[in-house]
Amino acid sequence: MSRFYDAAETRSSDERAAALATTLPDQVARAQSLPGFAETLGGLAAEKIRSTADLAALPILRKSTLIGAQTPETPLGGFAAKPVTGFSHVFQSPGPIYEPGGIDGDWFRLGRFLYAAGIGQGDLIQNCFGYHLTPAGTMFESAARAVGASVLPAGTGQSELQVRAAVHLGTTAYAGTPDYLKVILEKADEMGETLAITKAAVSGGALFPSLRQYYADRGITCLQAYATADLGNIAFESDAMEGMIVDEAVLVEIVRPGTGDPVPEGEVGEVVVTTLNPDYPLIRFATGDLSAVLGGQSPCGRTNLRIKGWMGRADQTTKIKGMFVRPEQVADVAAAHPEVTRVRVVAGRDGEMDTMTVKLESSGGNPDVYASTVASVLKLKGTVEIVDPGSLPNDGLVIEDTRSYE
Repeated sequence: MSRFYDAAETRSSDERAAALATTLPDQVARAQSLPGFAETLGGLAAEKIRSTADLAALPILRKSTLIGAQTPETPLGGFAAKPVTGFSHVFQSPGPIYEPGGIDGDWFRLGRFLYAAGIGQGDLIQNCFGYHLTPAGTMFESAARAVGASVLPAGTGQSELQVRAAVHLGTTAYAGTPDYLKVILEKADEMGETLAITKAAVSGGALFPSLRQYYADRGITCLQAYATADLGNIAFESDAMEGMIVDEAVLVEIVRPGTGDPVPEGEVGEVVVTTLNPDYPLIRFATGDLSAVLGGQSPCGRTNLRIKGWMGRADQTTKIKGMFVRPEQVADVAAAHPEVTRVRVVAGRDGEMDTMTVKLESSGGNPDVYASTVASVLKLKGTVEIVDPGSLPNDGLVIEDTRSYE
């Protein structure tokens, strides 16, 4: 088994940039031709968008926009390059929102992840992702086909039957949420059975270090992927277990929540993804997840950008004194004063009353002017604190809620 899935994984930065300079303008032009993008990308010169940095000039696309555009007349909202009947599958995720899917050519691109996890020919995967309405089961089914592995389409639930099937068939790999494998293993212990699973490919939840260690202690190597129903594979772990390597068919930006502005390397922000999938060309799609770029190259030899993995949710909308405060409003406060580098709204409690403190990173400025901007933009009055540049926590939060609800 080769170390790498294909030659794309070890391209130099120059090779990757040269390929992108051709494929990205084509993808943007493809999106421009679709009704969903007509208003936001209609007058754009697509040939000028040749790199990830160039994408910063384009608007952010949010899931709420997709949901709002989906009607019985346009079930995919005008963002897909084919009608519903042009896809092998259509899924429904919570929202509700409908997503297209294909079975040809590893459409969701998770085969690259399974390969990195050492799963391939000779493996039987117990696929414990759901197969009904939502796409995860099909996504990993397609990935298994791409790497030549066989699949037991187990789905979720019925842990005793899961154990019996694993024992009788000799499944060697698990695919599912990080915690459900532990349920199966504990049921196997209870039944006095020993499973042959030595590899686990997980997604759809947090893989805590203690849980990974639990699996390692049982001889199971557990790696995780970051994927969504809309975008497919975004990033994945390799055996180096140092961050997550971005998939070769997507572009990832980390932006300040509430804006489309890229943040410096290492700073936590919202994950924004552009997919190169020609069937569903989502451009600057905001995931609502937080992460940060991890500098350097993976020790495994893969050369693409790395991120630190899932670090929470970017949608920090919070109600204070009966009014909603949103990340984009906090961004507007910062934008009103060029000397302000970052802003953080802290919601607190004094007795039975809400409090609001607005912390601004600035080397100077008039607190009264800042307070006026805060009241105007947030529609609330609060305490304004000027703090030193770089002193606010690097956790991606622009709104922090310290109130206890117990």
